[in-house]
Amino acid sequence: MSVDDSGADAQGDGEDPLALRLEQLILGAERRYTPFQAARSAGVTMELATRFWRAMGFADVGQAKALTEADVLALRRLAGLVEAGLLSEAMAVQVARSTGQTTARLAEWQIDSFLEGLTEPPEPGMTRTEVTYPIVELLLPELEEFLVYVWRRQLAASAGRVVQEADDEEMVDRRLAVAFADLVGFTRLTRRMEEEELGELVEAFETTAADLVAARGGRLIKTLGDEVLYAADDAGTAAEIALRLIETMANDETMPELRVGMAFGTVTTRMGDVFGTTVNLASRLTSIAPRDAVLVDADFAQELIRTGDAPASEAAAAEEKEGEEPPSYRFALQPMWQRPVRGLGVVEPWLLNRRTPAPASD
Repeated sequence: MSVDDSGADAQGDGEDPLALRLEQLILGAERRYTPFQAARSAGVTMELATRFWRAMGFADVGQAKALTEADVLALRRLAGLVEAGLLSEAMAVQVARSTGQTTARLAEWQIDSFLEGLTEPPEPGMTRTEVTYPIVELLLPELEEFLVYVWRRQLAASAGRVVQEADDEEMVDRRLAVAFADLVGFTRLTRRMEEEELGELVEAFETTAADLVAARGGRLIKTLGDEVLYAADDAGTAAEIALRLIETMANDETMPELRVGMAFGTVTTRMGDVFGTTVNLASRLTSIAPRDAVLVDADFAQELIRTGDAPASEAAAAEEKEGEEPPSYRFALQPMWQRPVRGLGVVEPWLLNRRTPAPASD
């Protein structure tokens, strides 16, 4: 959004007329302003307007008349939140960045995977461009309403988790279970599979992981093609998700083997992502986990023991006091050899399994 001399008029020669019509349809307004004019109309400095624009993920457009009344309104709203003292300037920029990054991925997915399929020419001789505009015109209001609905639902769920935290510090630095699930041999697969097949495999993996994580009460943090990162408020939930992922993938012959690494501890949350030593440890455990297996760190294992989800040892699990029901454990933990892990020193991994129910006594 800078006002250098490099920008040409975005409505100049060479721009696809259909692209311009689609843009106007989607934005609901015509291009009217240069970046400088938009900043002046919004009552903000050019410097702040540029920070907001770049934070939302948009390229500089020089002195092109590329902005609309909606862009002016967005700048005015963000600046108004700062002026009212509701947000600091840094926080307003962060709001712009987090919203831009999230919706950019959503928009790319909808165009690449959704819209392209719908706009296949229905009759021989028709071009995709001839059917794109009416399809977008029909879909736009429905997708907009659905986006707002899902956002409100997610906002309510996130706000509910935050207000239940014990103190203000836990709103940012919280104790969570963090897990990475990684497809084994993905790099080799990329050399053997066609691009379309590879895309279908990745989409199937991400869809399976997202559904399992959501259904069991976890939170999908991000997907990285051959790897997903998720978190859960308690170790038992994270463990159940990990084992179900392994079991589900093992039952699908089209899927590679999977390995999962998990850690439990203090995690810093920022813009929907998670950071810290706990996250790094989970990543390292994933890299050394056996195929179709789950490795957890010592703190994760102790948390399962503390909550009664796993026995401290098989000997402890076998103990049964007269007249008492034997304890019912969901998981089994097997200590592995301690080993050095790059950047984290020596760690004590534990192999996590689903506990086999004890046979009925004679």
